Amino acid sequence: MGKYKLINNVLGWVTFAISSIVYLMTMEPTASFWDCGEFISSAYKLEVGHPPGAPFFMLTANLFTQFASDPSQVAVMVNSMSALFSGLTILFLFWSITHLAHRILVNEGEEISNSQLITIMGSGLVGALAYTFSDTFWFSAVEGEVYAYSSLFTAVVFWLILKWEAVADKPHADRWMVLIAYLMGLSIGVHLLNLLCIPAIVLVYYYKKYPNPTLKGTFVALFISFAIIAVMMYGVVQGLVEVCGWFELLFVNGMGMPYNSGVFAYVVVLLGVIAWAIYETMTSNPNKARMNIAFILSVTLIGIPFIGSGYVIGILLIAALTAYLFLSKRTSIEVMNTILVSLLVIVVGYSSYALILVRSSAETPMDQNSPKDIFTLRTYLAREQYGKTPLIYGQTYVSEVKRQNQGGSCAAVTKEGAPTWSRVIKKDKTEKDKYYVSRYESEYEYIDELNMLFPRMHSGDGRHVSAYQEWAQVKGEPVQFDRCGERVTVMKPTFAENIRFFFTYQLNFMYWRYFMWNFSGRQNDIQGNGEVDKGNWITGIKAIDSVMVGPQDDMPYDIANNKGHNVYYLLPLLLGIIGLLYQAYAGEKGIQSFWVTFFLFFMTGIAIVLYLNQTPYQPRERDYAYAGSFYAFCIWIGFGVAGLAKILEKYGKLPAVAAASVATVASLFVPIQMAAQNWDDHDRSGRYAARDFGINYLESCEPNAVIFTNGDNDTFPLWYAQEVEGIRTDIRVCNTSYLQTDWYIDQMKREAYESKPLPISWDRADYIQGTRDVAYIFPMTDQPIDLNTALSFVKSNDPKYKKIPGISQPLDYIPSQTLLYKVDTAAALKHGVIQPADSALMLNEMTIDLKEKEVLGKQELIVLDMLQTNNWERPIYYAVTVSPDQFVKLDGYFQQTGLAYQIVPMSTKGTNKAVNSEKMYDNVMNKFKWGGVNNPDVYLDENTMRMCKSFRMALFSKLAGTLIAEGKNDKALKVLDKAMEVLPAKTVPLDYSALSIGEFYFTLNQKEKAEAVYNGIADNSLRSLRWYFRLNPNQMASVMGDVEHNLAVLQEILRIGKQYDPEYGKAFQEEFDNYRMAYSSVRR
Repeated sequence: MGKYKLINNVLGWVTFAISSIVYLMTMEPTASFWDCGEFISSAYKLEVGHPPGAPFFMLTANLFTQFASDPSQVAVMVNSMSALFSGLTILFLFWSITHLAHRILVNEGEEISNSQLITIMGSGLVGALAYTFSDTFWFSAVEGEVYAYSSLFTAVVFWLILKWEAVADKPHADRWMVLIAYLMGLSIGVHLLNLLCIPAIVLVYYYKKYPNPTLKGTFVALFISFAIIAVMMYGVVQGLVEVCGWFELLFVNGMGMPYNSGVFAYVVVLLGVIAWAIYETMTSNPNKARMNIAFILSVTLIGIPFIGSGYVIGILLIAALTAYLFLSKRTSIEVMNTILVSLLVIVVGYSSYALILVRSSAETPMDQNSPKDIFTLRTYLAREQYGKTPLIYGQTYVSEVKRQNQGGSCAAVTKEGAPTWSRVIKKDKTEKDKYYVSRYESEYEYIDELNMLFPRMHSGDGRHVSAYQEWAQVKGEPVQFDRCGERVTVMKPTFAENIRFFFTYQLNFMYWRYFMWNFSGRQNDIQGNGEVDKGNWITGIKAIDSVMVGPQDDMPYDIANNKGHNVYYLLPLLLGIIGLLYQAYAGEKGIQSFWVTFFLFFMTGIAIVLYLNQTPYQPRERDYAYAGSFYAFCIWIGFGVAGLAKILEKYGKLPAVAAASVATVASLFVPIQMAAQNWDDHDRSGRYAARDFGINYLESCEPNAVIFTNGDNDTFPLWYAQEVEGIRTDIRVCNTSYLQTDWYIDQMKREAYESKPLPISWDRADYIQGTRDVAYIFPMTDQPIDLNTALSFVKSNDPKYKKIPGISQPLDYIPSQTLLYKVDTAAALKHGVIQPADSALMLNEMTIDLKEKEVLGKQELIVLDMLQTNNWERPIYYAVTVSPDQFVKLDGYFQQTGLAYQIVPMSTKGTNKAVNSEKMYDNVMNKFKWGGVNNPDVYLDENTMRMCKSFRMALFSKLAGTLIAEGKNDKALKVLDKAMEVLPAKTVPLDYSALSIGEFYFTLNQKEKAEAVYNGIADNSLRSLRWYFRLNPNQMASVMGDVEHNLAVLQEILRIGKQYDPEYGKAFQEEFDNYRMAYSSVRR
C-alpha cells in the first residue's frame, strides 16, 4: 500500500507540473476580452465588480498581485493564478480517478498487483491529461476569470468526499465533511457552480452509510441533495441577508442607530447563538429542549427557512422543524453537532461578502450596484438587474401582459412584491440615518391562455422569435384571448414545438455541440447560429464530416486555415464511452461510482441547460459554463483505460500486466492528439489585443474627456487600462447601459483619479430608481423647444406637467419631437472643441430630432443634461462601437478622432468634417498600439479578428478616404500602408473589410497594391463560393446570406477595378457570372 501511495502522489504531482507548465506557457500576458479586465481590476484594487460578485476570488487574486513588479505585470499574476489553480484541478482529478479505479479494481484487504497498479495509474494519467488539453478547460485556464478557480473548488470537494469515504468508519471522519462545508461556503465567493457537486457528494455518503442501497433510497438521497442545493442558494445565500435586513431595520429605523449597526448586531447574535447551539450538543448531559431551541434559532437566524422574500413559507418550515425535533425520537446529537459546525463554517466562508460591503462603502471608482448596505447587497446577490427567466411555468413569445380598464385606458396588471429599502436622501448632516421604501418590486402578470409549462421559448424579442420559429419549425395553434374587451387570436407555439426547441437548440446546439467540441472535434472558432460553416462539431473523419457540415476538401480559407479547426477522430468520446460502460458493469462498487459520476456529469451540464433557459443569439459561446460536466466525462475517459485493459486481457489473451501497459500507452495517444490539435488556438502568449485596443479608445480622446461606451468589450478593457495600468485616468469612461441606474449616476457625480465629477445637474431625488426611468415623447406642439426647457419640464414635480390627454396616470414626458440646444460659441472656441479654421462652420444651435423615438430612457436624459450642463468645458465622445440607438440623435454632430466620435457644434453628417483627419492621423499613425495582431504566431480568436476587420473599415479606410478628399494623398498612402502593415493579410484575411483599402490604392495610382488587395479578396470569395455550391440544399440554405455577401463583394471588386483598369477581373469574370446565375436559379 505504501508503494501505491508513493506512486499515486508522485504521478499526481507530475500531472500538476505538466498542466501548470502548459498553462503558464500559453496564458495571455495581459487582460483578455469580456469579463477578464473587470475581474483583474476588481482584484488589484479590491473594487466591486458586477453582480453577484466574487469576493473570495478578489482576495486570492489580490494576494497574487502583490508579487507583480509593476502594474503592467498585475494581469500576468492573476492569469498565473488561474493557470496554477487549473493545474491543481488536474491534480485532484488524477487523484479522484485513481481513488475510484482503486475502489473497483482492488478488493478491500487485498494486495494490489502490478497490473492493477498500472491500470489505476494509467486511468488517472489519461483522464487527467485529457481534461488538461480539453478545449473548454484550457480556454479558462489561461485567463483571469472565475471559472478556473471554481473548477478547483469542484475538484477539491469531490476529492474530499472520496477521502471521507475511505475513512468514514474511523473516529473523527466527519472533519472531512466539515471541510467540504467550509469550502462550499468559500466557493460562494467565487461562483455558485460548485454547489452542483452536492448530489454526487450525497450519493457517496448514502452508498457508504447504507451498505445495501435501494432504488428508493437513492431517490430519497437525490431529493435531499436537491433540497440542500435549494437551501444553499436561496436559504443561506439570500436568506441570511434577508434576516440581517430585519435586524438592520430594527436598529436603524426602530432604535435610531447609524447605518450598518443592525448588521454588526446580527453578526454578534448569529455567532453567539451558533456557538451556544454547538456547546449544547457537546455537553456531557445535554438538555434536549435547550439543544433543540438553540438549533432552531441557529437555522432561523442563518435564514434557511426564508426562501424568497415572504414570511409564510419560513414560518411553516420553522414549525415543521420544531415539531420534528421535539416529537421525533430519532434525532442524533452527533448529527446535529456536525450540521451546526458545518453551518458555522459555511457562514464563515460566505462572510467573504463582507468585503463587498466594506469596499462599496469606501466608494471605489468601480463600484457596481453600490452594495454598501445589507439591502443593496441582497439585490446584488439576487442579480436582480438581469431580470427573471421563467423555468417551470410562464410566458411564451406570444404572451401578453394582462390589462384592465383604468380611467378609460388599458393599464397593465402587475403583482406587487417585496419592498425595496433605500437610504433617505438627507437635507443636512444632522438628520438621523433611516431607510424608507423607495418602491416595491413588481412583476407583470401574463394572460394564462398564452403561457405554458416548462416554457423554453419565452423571449418576445423579434430576433429571438424568428430563431424560435426556425429552430422549432413552429406552425403554432390559434389561441383566443381577451385584450381589454377585444377578442384577439394569436398563433401560440404548441408544447411539442416548445420541447423541440429545447432539444434542438438548448440541449443539442448549446450543450452537446460544446461537449463534442471537447471530445470529437471542432470545425472552427467562428460563432454561429446553426449555419453549416460556423462553429459546429466535427470528427476529423471525412466521410462523416462531409455529411454533417459539407465537403472537407477545398474549404473556404476561414475554415481551412482557422486555428480553431481541431480534430480528435472521436477517440476521446469512444474512450469515455468504454470507460462509462466499464464503470457501470464493474459490480456493485462500479455501478455506485457510475451513478456518482453521472450525477456530477448531469448536474454540471444538462441541469445548467435546464436552469439557464437560454435564448438564441447569445453574445458569445457559453461552453465555459459546462466545464464541470466535461470534468466528469474525463473520469470516464480515465476508466476507458481499465476497460481497454480488460478487453485486451479477455479477448486479446494478453497477460494482465501487458494488457494494462498496452491499454495505458495506447490511450495516452488520446490526450497527445488533443494537445497537438488544441495548442495553436489556446496559445495566447504574445497577444496584447484587449489591453492595446482599450488604450486606443482612451488615446482617441482629448485630456479630461468623457467617453460613452456600451458593451463589455468597449468598457472592461478601458477600465483595466485605467484601474490597473494607470493609463489616461483623466478620462471618465461612462457606460450608457449602467447610466439608467441611480447608483451609477451617483458614481459619475464623484471624482475618480484625475477625472472631476461629470457635469450632471440632477439631484439624487430626480433620478432615484423608479423616478424618471423613461420620458415619453408626446408632442403637445409642432414647434421645437429649448433643450434646457425640455429637461426642466421633465424634471419638474408639478402635477400639471405630468398630465397627457387621454391618459389617466401621471407620466414624465417631453412635449415636442424637436429639441434645440443653444451653442455657446465662445465657450466652444475657448475649450478647443472647434478649431479656429472651422469657426465659420460652427452652429448657433443644434437640432435634436426625436421623431423616430417614442421614449427617452433615463440614460438618454442624463446624456442630454450633461451636454447642457457641460457647456463644452469637457470633450464628450461616444465609442465607435456604441449602437446608434444610444446616440440620442446627436450623431449628426459627431466627428471621429480614432475609436471615438466627439460631439462638436458642427453639422458633420455626409461631410469631410465627420473625421478630424489631423487628430485621427496622429492617433492612428503614432499613438495606437495593435496588440501583436500582425504576428502570424499570435492566435487571433474570432472576437479579436472581427475587431481587426472593423478597424480596417472604421479607422484606416475612413481616415484614408477623408485625407484623399482633402488632397493629402501622401498621408493617405501612409495610412493605407500602415493598415496593411499592422493588419496584414497573413493574419487578418482579406475580405469585404479591405474593399475600400483596394479602392483607395487605385485612387492613389498604386495599381499593384490595389490589385494585390482585390485579388486576395476575390480569391477568398471565389473559394468560398466554390464550396458553398457543393453543399446539399439544406446545407446551402443555412449559408445563403454568405453566398449573397460574397457575390456582392465580387461584384463590387469588378465594378471598382474596371473603373481604373478595363482589363481587371477577366481572370474570374466568367466564374463570377456562373455563380451569379447559379444563385438566381437556387433562389427561384
